[in-house]
Amino acid sequence: MPAMEYTLEGNVAVLTMNSGENRFNQSFIRDFRAALDAIERDTPASALVVRSAHDKIFCNGIDLDWLGPIVEAGDAEAVRSFCHALNALLRRILLYPMPTVAAITGHAFAGGAIMCCCFDFRFMRSDRGFFCFPEVDLGIPFWPGMVAMVKKAIPAYKLDELYYLGTRLTGVQCEEHRIVTKACPMEELMPTVMAFASSLNKNRAFYLAQKERMNAPIIRIMDEEDPPVLDRARIRA
Repeated sequence: MPAMEYTLEGNVAVLTMNSGENRFNQSFIRDFRAALDAIERDTPASALVVRSAHDKIFCNGIDLDWLGPIVEAGDAEAVRSFCHALNALLRRILLYPMPTVAAITGHAFAGGAIMCCCFDFRFMRSDRGFFCFPEVDLGIPFWPGMVAMVKKAIPAYKLDELYYLGTRLTGVQCEEHRIVTKACPMEELMPTVMAFASSLNKNRAFYLAQKERMNAPIIRIMDEEDPPVLDRARIRA
């Protein structure tokens, strides 16, 4: 099974992440970006939906089992390359030239939750899964661009709790605080998402222009920052 696969359902491209917990490593990021490129290049889609094949997990963030040994080996260039690749993926989603919808089919933790914030719209299952930023306990501070990304999607009154305490929210709580558009049982999630996404027939060029203007402050921060090389003390279980 490919790490990423997509289908075209009417005007909606549905991209499914098939990499287990869908953790970020170089191959996952490469395959994700290749799929996004193919959808933009090869399909007439006017909306993108991203979901996970895992029955409990949407995306669990950075693959620390993969990255940890690289950090321990002191390969600063490899770590820096990964950090830039992850930033490039998040930027790609942020400026994707059509409406984007995250169908959060399970846990969205750490970088996975940050990635969800880059989508234009989020829907989440109500019967299982948490949305959480555990970086405060993992010892991996957000990069400046990531802070800007989550501010886009999460109201300020709730962000402090999530950011500083690592609080876990259910799908229902995410809907209550307007982090997601709607939370619903798993069997209703994709029909609800598809009904919403199929109504989004927007001109790609015009939509991209809107995104570029709306997200200009985030992009400026990303362009100015140099993601830090993570040291050994900041990679721990």
